[in-house]
Amino acid sequence: MDYEVQLKVQAYLDGELPEGEAREIANLLAKDKEAVALHNELRNTRQAFTGAEVGIELPESREFFWSKIKRDIERLQPAEAAEPAHSLFAAWRRLLVPAGAIAALAVAVLIANHQVITESGLQTRLEATRSDPNTFTYRDYSGGATLVWLSYPADDDDMQDQASDTIFQ
Repeated sequence: MDYEVQLKVQAYLDGELPEGEAREIANLLAKDKEAVALHNELRNTRQAFTGAEVGIELPESREFFWSKIKRDIERLQPAEAAEPAHSLFAAWRRLLVPAGAIAALAVAVLIANHQVITESGLQTRLEATRSDPNTFTYRDYSGGATLVWLSYPADDDDMQDQASDTIFQ
């Protein structure tokens, strides 16, 4: 038996079918044992439930009782948090933090490149060697010139005399 026929048997038991369909289901119950078994089972279930219902009387009216339940539910739900007021400091901070980050990035790029633009617009570079901190190298890329500056102070007069002897020999 398909689902639609089962629903019609239940509707027949409840008295919800039009006359034409009720006659069809009555004829089906006369011929089909499975339909009769379903009809009997539904009738027995219906009778079991009608005797088991207990009437509950409330001390208040129905509307008042449900309004109390609604108030309890609303009381237990968290209230929506109010939006905090925006301060002038917060507005400036939203603008200055990204601007500061961009400025810091620009300074880092300039320091990383060690590039100096001269007054004439020529690109030059000044480097300090890591192995000897008293040596500087100046490069002019546009002119193709390189200048190495050595700044060694004389520790004592003997060293200066030896250095001058070596240079002039």
